[in-house]
Amino acid sequence: MSTKKGLNLTLKIWRQKNNKTKGQFETYKISDVSPDSSFLEMLDMLNENLVNEGKEPVAFDHDCREGICGMCSLYINGRAHGPDTGITTCQLHMRMFKDGETIHIEPWRSAAFPVIKDLVVDRSAFDRIMAAGGFVSVNTSGNTLDANAIPVPKEDADKAMDAAACIGCGACVATCKNGSAMLFVGAKVSQFALLPQGRVEANRRVLNMVKQMDEEGFGNCSNTGACEIECPKGISLENIARMNREFLVANFTTAE
Repeated sequence: MSTKKGLNLTLKIWRQKNNKTKGQFETYKISDVSPDSSFLEMLDMLNENLVNEGKEPVAFDHDCREGICGMCSLYINGRAHGPDTGITTCQLHMRMFKDGETIHIEPWRSAAFPVIKDLVVDRSAFDRIMAAGGFVSVNTSGNTLDANAIPVPKEDADKAMDAAACIGCGACVATCKNGSAMLFVGAKVSQFALLPQGRVEANRRVLNMVKQMDEEGFGNCSNTGACEIECPKGISLENIARMNREFLVANFTTAE
């Protein structure tokens, strides 16, 4: 039987009807929160209390609750995904907070991520960037090759896998003072650029994805490095450097 004392917390949560209206912080009290519960479970408790009181629950994004889908996009006490490293919001546990603490909860702050409602933002800009070039064109008419048929150096395969670990949560954008998406785009460009299957369309891919990134209104990278620190999957800044190299090569190669 657990003897851990439940936490009594004050929550200052951003409430906003939609992206056309002004939002504001609203204060809520919640008590007897288990230190072993996740941050989203705590929000579930709050919403249950609000519903029982006849009030509108707080809208927040979530899906897998296992740190792999990238949906839980919350800015907690001034940090993307909260006061821990290498985790998403759904993996954040209440033991990271103290009894009596005040917690500020906001949505991602970026012009490219408009607020849908409360803590939910529209990250479809990432989808449009992926649609612009985040893929390889292959013949799938029953003639696909075995995955191990093409030799790939282990170092390249490892780096490609590390880049592919990006879950597209948007923490890099929310953390960056410029609202840059270059860590995300760099990861997606790198996961293909490092493999032979991705080299065929490498030039077209990086040019199209960077073009779409700019059109979506994301800022540029100034090498602050905050994105790498707050990224729940530890995506390296090396991927931005690789994307820049790919972009320069593509521009020189395709120039008339």
